[in-house]
Amino acid sequence: MNFLIRIFFLTLWALSASAVAGYAAEQTTASIIVNLDDCIRMALKAAPELGEADSDIALATSKLDQAKSYRFPQIQMTTLFGPAPIAYSSAIDPAIKTNEALFSINSLTWFTSADASLIQPLYTFGKISENMKAATHGIEVDRSRKEQRAHEIVLKVHEYYNGLLLAREMKELVLEVEEILIKAREKAQKLLDQGSDTVDEMDLYKLDAFSGVASKYLEEAKKGEALALAALRARMGLPVDAPLVTGTERLVLVDVEIPPLATYLENARRRRHEFHQIAEGLKARSALVEAAKAEYYPDIFLGGLFSWAYADERDKVQNPYINDPFNHINGGVALGARWKLDFGITGAKVSGERAQYNRLLSTRDFADTNIPLQVEKYYLDLKEAKKSTAATRSAYLNAKKWAVTAIANFDFGMGPAKEIFEALQAYSGMRADYFKSIYNYRIAAANLDYATSEPLRGSDK
Repeated sequence: MNFLIRIFFLTLWALSASAVAGYAAEQTTASIIVNLDDCIRMALKAAPELGEADSDIALATSKLDQAKSYRFPQIQMTTLFGPAPIAYSSAIDPAIKTNEALFSINSLTWFTSADASLIQPLYTFGKISENMKAATHGIEVDRSRKEQRAHEIVLKVHEYYNGLLLAREMKELVLEVEEILIKAREKAQKLLDQGSDTVDEMDLYKLDAFSGVASKYLEEAKKGEALALAALRARMGLPVDAPLVTGTERLVLVDVEIPPLATYLENARRRRHEFHQIAEGLKARSALVEAAKAEYYPDIFLGGLFSWAYADERDKVQNPYINDPFNHINGGVALGARWKLDFGITGAKVSGERAQYNRLLSTRDFADTNIPLQVEKYYLDLKEAKKSTAATRSAYLNAKKWAVTAIANFDFGMGPAKEIFEALQAYSGMRADYFKSIYNYRIAAANLDYATSEPLRGSDK
């Protein structure tokens, strides 16, 4: 019974590799025939994670646009409408009268005014340029994160797709064993009816028990296949009842030459998204440190001012020494400096930005150490799975010959049923391990593609 227990755990393992995500809503009636590349392309197209990444890029782009906009003039306008006291020029001509009523409800009129100020930055000691630089590198970070999410989705599709193939192979293996047991049961019954001393009632009981357990695990294998299909549908954005067909592809090993580890390490160093994100992030953080330090210095600007006001029953005063807030028109242009001094606030901001920069330096050190370790692990997994596949293939082929011989001897009444059980246990166990080794090989290859940020196949992203 050991081989059935192994098949059971392999089936559960295939189920755990096929976790089901969310479902789309659109109904599909025609069969959808897909291969692995089709699954990848559809999964990338339907992935909500990539929509979130696009929003992050749009947000970073808006920050760049905002930083750029500080280079242009800013205009502030204020308009007023309200009551004003009546005033005539006779109150100050030929001499200023000091007994005029300051305010009286009976001597009110109305006024309206408009004031506009314009500030055109000329030089800000890096406040604008450094923030623009930080936003530009921030966009690159978000773009790289989007590509990283796409690679994560592709890795999941590989797990689901190959998990589906593994579940099918387990199902076929159980069916094969079940068919052998059925034939052996018929032959045992025939020999027993003929009075052969090579078989007894206990052998029939063993064969019946063996067949019952095989039927149970056949249902487990079918369940694994169904769940793997459901996971693929969900990842591809298809409804739960979409008639998805993945063809008749079998879980076979495509024997290709494995490049040396140094090649994978070099590709990871050159293409890995985390390295790109850290490099761009350090540039962004460095720019933010400089932008914070620029707060120590003033802003040089060109300023413009225009002010207009009009009030009925209020004479206009033509005197540069007297400014009437309710009836006038004036303006001007000037070169100015705006300098905000504080006691520790700017210094704290600089320290905070520098701390973020130093934190990213530590992240880079972590990546420098652990990403190559991750690549090497997946590389060793790939090499081990390839060797294991060759070893288990030889083992299950020999076990199959053993099983064929044991069945033939039993058919001719020359061998006991015990030989069939032992041969089937060895055959089914080794063949199950063979398929698991192929699955491990494919997943290790997919992990290596992810770890080295291999360009995506089957994607228009």
